[in-house]
Amino acid sequence: MTDDFEIEEIASAELDGDQEQEMFEHFRYEALGKQDPIRVDKYLAGQMEGTSRSRIQLAIKAGFVRVNDKTVKANYVVRPRDIVTFVMPYRRRGTEILPENIPLDIPYEDEQLLIINKPAGMVVHPGHGHYGGTLVNALAYHLGMRQEADEGDERMGMLVHRIDKDTSGLLVVSKTDEAQAHLAKQFFVHSIERKYIAVVWGNLPEDEGTIEGNIGRDPSDRLKFKVFPEGDQGKTAITHYKVLERFGFVTVVQCILETGRTHQIRVHMSHIGHPLFGDERYGGTTINKGTIYAKYRQSIQNCFKICPRQALHAAVLGFEHPSSGKHVHFETPMPSDMTALIDKWRLYAGNMPSED
Repeated sequence: MTDDFEIEEIASAELDGDQEQEMFEHFRYEALGKQDPIRVDKYLAGQMEGTSRSRIQLAIKAGFVRVNDKTVKANYVVRPRDIVTFVMPYRRRGTEILPENIPLDIPYEDEQLLIINKPAGMVVHPGHGHYGGTLVNALAYHLGMRQEADEGDERMGMLVHRIDKDTSGLLVVSKTDEAQAHLAKQFFVHSIERKYIAVVWGNLPEDEGTIEGNIGRDPSDRLKFKVFPEGDQGKTAITHYKVLERFGFVTVVQCILETGRTHQIRVHMSHIGHPLFGDERYGGTTINKGTIYAKYRQSIQNCFKICPRQALHAAVLGFEHPSSGKHVHFETPMPSDMTALIDKWRLYAGNMPSED
């Protein structure tokens, strides 16, 4: 039975781009016991009706094809009883994706890709509870595309990565199969430049540092992720941070992702005792630091109203362009809710003594 809670989580989760992060099986084939030796790309071309061999080769290059749960190259020879799976970084859809005329902030677009500056509150992909009004619906309209329910050809899979519903900032979207494979490979090998701005609770002891800790789904709460002991569960996750401004009770930091696990920044910061301000899921909507005075507590409540979400913004995105091979770099300023939040804390810190 499909887990509706899991579907909802994937639909709104922060998938910061790493194709290792969450891969979902779309197709599965078991080679016959008397299967003649055959290259995996040719084998899949014979199994996946309507899908060209060249497109399958692009998917293999991007790491979307596995044999016996391991990624392979196109020249892998399929043997009897091999299990060949086609995986993607989102669940196979069972709903029609309709184009919707939703305004998009597009800082850059060419024949291969486009950059989206996503507002906080916009769900990236349709899923349980969010069948319309998503970024994908808006992209379908912008690109003149649509996908029928249960359509086998995943043409709406132009998203190479995602960010959480309540995170603002930059996303890259592929417009061609070649661009998607090229970008997916960069995310897979961690060569994408990704910088975030966050407001976290507390006064970090160091001006910069690195958080390392395996991240996996929390077995006690399927809507959350947690840090596990190294080598135990989860997957390797590395976040580098640098303090930008200190306000005593909260700190503004820049986070650079070396890997891109679901909710990575949120989980790592909470793990070290500095959850993101306003992050309800990971402990950021309680007053973690400060005084007991009513005036202070009211000020915090006002801050939550100013920025009613986790204070996280994907500010920088850089990668090798699929066509030119040149490094391209994009930046976007923080939205008004985060700048207002920081301004309020800056004013408060200027009038009150800070607390270490």
